[in-house]
Parts: sequence; structure tokens; C-alpha cells
Amino acid sequence: MAPYEIGVLSFAGLLAATVFYLDTFTDIQSALATLYVITLLLSAETLTEKGTLLLAGACISLSALSYVAAHGLQGDLAAALRLTVAIAAMVITCLLIIRNQRARLALIKFNADLQSSEERYRTIFERSRVALWERDYSQVRALLMDLQTQGVSDLRAHARNNPDFISDCIGRIPTVAANVAALELLGHVDAQNAHSMRRYIAQDDATFLELMIAIFNRESSFEGKGSITTSDGTTRLVLLTVGFPEDAANFNRVIVGMFDITEREMAQKALFEAQAELALASRAATVGALSASLAHELNQPLGALVVNAQTLQRWLDRDPPDLAAVSRSAERIVRDSQRASDIIQSTRSMLGRHSPIVEPVSLIDLVSETHALMEGELLRNRVAFETNAASDLQTVNAVRIELQQVLINLITNAVQAMAATAEEHRRISVTIEPAENRSISVKVHDSGPGLSPEILKNLFKPFCTSKETGLGMGLAICRGMLEARGSTLTAGNHAEGGALFQMIVPIEAVHE
Repeated sequence: MAPYEIGVLSFAGLLAATVFYLDTFTDIQSALATLYVITLLLSAETLTEKGTLLLAGACISLSALSYVAAHGLQGDLAAALRLTVAIAAMVITCLLIIRNQRARLALIKFNADLQSSEERYRTIFERSRVALWERDYSQVRALLMDLQTQGVSDLRAHARNNPDFISDCIGRIPTVAANVAALELLGHVDAQNAHSMRRYIAQDDATFLELMIAIFNRESSFEGKGSITTSDGTTRLVLLTVGFPEDAANFNRVIVGMFDITEREMAQKALFEAQAELALASRAATVGALSASLAHELNQPLGALVVNAQTLQRWLDRDPPDLAAVSRSAERIVRDSQRASDIIQSTRSMLGRHSPIVEPVSLIDLVSETHALMEGELLRNRVAFETNAASDLQTVNAVRIELQQVLINLITNAVQAMAATAEEHRRISVTIEPAENRSISVKVHDSGPGLSPEILKNLFKPFCTSKETGLGMGLAICRGMLEARGSTLTAGNHAEGGALFQMIVPIEAVHE
């Protein structure tokens, strides 16, 4: 206990003894016992709650002892009233002192907790590897609220009509504090240079306006991607997060967090580019896998061109020339030339980067055309081909070459799957019929061994193949192309045996 506290308690004890003496051994007719209150008050800052209660009890006991010593047990009414007033004063004073002590202890605890919280906050703020700022948004908020009172409702339009608006807002947001990570993000600048963000916000950055709109609309938080220009002129992509206080008075210290996402965005961009290149390469690989069939089909129209040209020459050499036969041969030459051109153009379209053309496509005609294209492959492998089509089928709006690529892939896979099947049992059946939700269904069923559960589970995943020389990309690419336009491609086993692939094509195309 400090000397000051010992002195206070000694003086309080001396005062209590004096009051007891005067109250007991003098004839003063007044409530001297109320002076014990001074003893309690003097000791209030020194004693604990328990000590205050004990001292109050002792003072009340001394008052009662003085009353008995001075007046006996008989006493008189006036003396009893004075004793009652004194005891009441001491009890009330004791209760007030205890309440004050508890309030003081609560305040001390609150201040200690507040200081501890401030220390924790400051530690997190300073040592966090996330770039954090404390910024004063009170001025810019006042400006935005003033615009609202002036009738401005569209802040974007106001910014377009007032070119200096954004610059004015930036100038009204001083930085109160910034942690080390924030200074590093700006290019290892010092705290003084980070006071204003004017030089660091990129000129073409639209995120700051969106931040102002969030304050203008009284939103509770804001998050967005933006860009900043560091001290050395490098542009960094950042994820900006701001939490706004409910009380407008607290806008003078708003926490702003920035996460540097430059590398992540660059990696994501590189991933997208790599995926695009992989898709292009995979499409080229698919076309390459079909190149033998395409080359064979080109030989047919080119061979027919030669035959028809020779026939035309013979009809011309007659005397007189048979002009009707010449005309028929010329028509066949045009037809076969167009067919060869279509085959070449289809292959180029598969490999091209340009946007494909969506056009009305008759799926019946497309299957017939694909059958003609693959006829040589089917004949070489002794595969029977049949088409079953419902009547009055609508055309679909689709990319013809993409649908044909899927059909070629499915038919080629079916032919290869039936390599071990007896020739008389090799059959591919294509069924075209309406489906739900204004769609057309195209089913390709073969008479091969079907799909095993292991293959069926991963069939549409890249690099999944049961062929020794296969890439496993064809079906993955086909499904990706169809799904990009709202179509679907599913696979399973037919109840009568063999694999069954179903393509659902919406009548109205879905554009990428």
C-alpha cells in the first residue's frame, strides 16, 4: 500500500475515533454520528468493496455503542431519531461508494479492453500481408450526399457530363494510414507519398466510379476489380474491398483492402489461351484422324469429274454432237465439283478461328449428306447404313459443319467399334425424331460390343480412349461444341446390344 493511502486511512481512523469520543462523552445534542460518512468517503478510493462494507459496519457499530453508552437502553425519541438518520446516511453513502467503485472498475476494464483491442487491430493492420489503408471518406461522402439533395440520381451520367468529377473525388479522400504491404504494392513508397491516391489510380480505371456509386447508394460494402499504377509506372490489377460504417460520422476512418491479382489474372488468361489452343489442336487432330476418309471421298468426286469430262468429250466428238448428253455430263461435272469444294471447305472450317455461321439445317439432309461423305468408308468395312426419320421434321438453326463433324465422329467410332463383329451383322442405324423442349433427337446405334462401364464413366473426358492409337479428344470436342450452342450429347448401351449415342439439337440455336 502506498504511503499516501496509509496516510488517508490513518486520518480516517483518527476522524472516526474523534467522532466516537464526541458522540459518546459530550453533551452535544446533534447527529454527530453522521460525521462517520466523512470517514467512509475518505477511505472510498483506498478500500475494496469488502473493506468498504466492513468499515461501514464498524462505523454503524460505533454509533450504536455511543448511543447505548450515552443514553442507555431506555434512551429518548430524539436521540433514537438522530441515530436512525446517521445509520441511514452511512448505509446510503456505503451503497453509493460501492456503486461508484464498481463503475470505476468497469470503466478501467473497458479502457483496458479497448486498448487491447486497439493494439490487436494495430498489430493486424501493420503486420498483415494484405495491403490495407485507413482513408477518410467523410469529405467525398458529403459531396455525394450534397449531389443527391441537388436532384442527381444517375451518378454515371453526372460523371460523364462533368469530366473533373472523378479527379475531384480522388482529391477528397486523404489516406490516414497505410501498412507496409500497401506501401510495397504502390512500389515501396514512403507513407507521406501514399497520403493521396491521385497518382496511383489508373486513368482508365472504372472501378473508382463504381466505388463512388456504392457510397452514393448507401451500400454497406463494395468489392471490385481495378487497376493501379505503381511509382515506377507499372500497372497492377487489384481486387478492391471496402466496408462502409453504418454511422456516417465514422466515414473519417474507413478500412480499404487491396489484393494484388495481377499474376492470377495473367495465369488465368494464359490458361484460357492454352485451352483455346488445345481445343484448336484437338480439332485438328480429329480432322487428321478423319483425313483418310476425306481423302478417299475427294477421290470419288475428282474421279467422277474425270469420267464425266471424258464422257462429255465423247458426246462432243460425235457427228452431230449429242448436246442433250453433253448437258447432262456438264451438270454432273458441276455437281461433283461442288461436292469436292464442300469437302475441302468443311475441313478448313473445322480448323478456322472465325465465327461459324448459324443457318437453317435439315437434319435429314445432313444425315444423308454425311452418309454420302462416309459411303466409301462404310463400303470398305462392310457396314450397312440405314436412316429412320419422322415425318414433318422442322429445320434447326445450327452450325452445319459442327453437326456434321459430330456425325462423322460418331459414325467413324461406330465403324471402328464393329471391327471384330461379323460382317453380316455390322449395321449402323440413325434415327431422327422430335424431342422435348422444341428440339430434334438424332440417335446413332451400332451393332458392336457396346460400351464397358469403365469406358462409359469417362467417355467424354479428354484423352479417354479404348484405341491404341486414339487421342481420346474426339468425343470431348464434339460434346463441347454441342453444349456451347445448347445441344447435348449422351451415350449408353442399346437394349438390343451395341452402343447408342444421342444428340439433342434445339430448333433455335444458342449463340456463344
